[in-house]
Amino acid sequence: MTDTITAKLAEMGIVLPEPPKPAASYVGFMRQGDLVIVSGQLPMTNGILELTGHLGNGVSIEDAQLAARTCAINILAQVKVACDGDLSRIKQCVRLGGFVSCTSDFTNHHIVINGASDFIGEALGEKGIHARAAVGVTSLPLNAAVEIDAIFAIT
Repeated sequence: MTDTITAKLAEMGIVLPEPPKPAASYVGFMRQGDLVIVSGQLPMTNGILELTGHLGNGVSIEDAQLAARTCAINILAQVKVACDGDLSRIKQCVRLGGFVSCTSDFTNHHIVINGASDFIGEALGEKGIHARAAVGVTSLPLNAAVEIDAIFAIT
């Protein structure tokens, strides 16, 4: 079976990295039956946190959308490991949960998390249509500006 997801990622210029190591006492994902539950992913590239701070206080929506996209890339890297390297096993992205570190008057969480949703949709096509939450919080681990978790159905 042709792995159309890997081909699409290559067309997008994306090479999935090794998944970031957990920052505390948890694992990057858990498989339960035909589900993969991916722990919250920060916008990490080569071990470096891309974006810190709070939306509404110096962090732009555009930068946060790019950080959310990086979180989504890291999510797919975790799913690839969960699928023994075979992304064609993805049946559906079921849900993304987005967390935005922000001030109390910031209300564009949904626009920030679009950075992850749009990437997943582009990379997975129909398999990327998902339910979602976008929540504002006062802080995230390591002062990250965004964090995304996910649930995928696999074969």
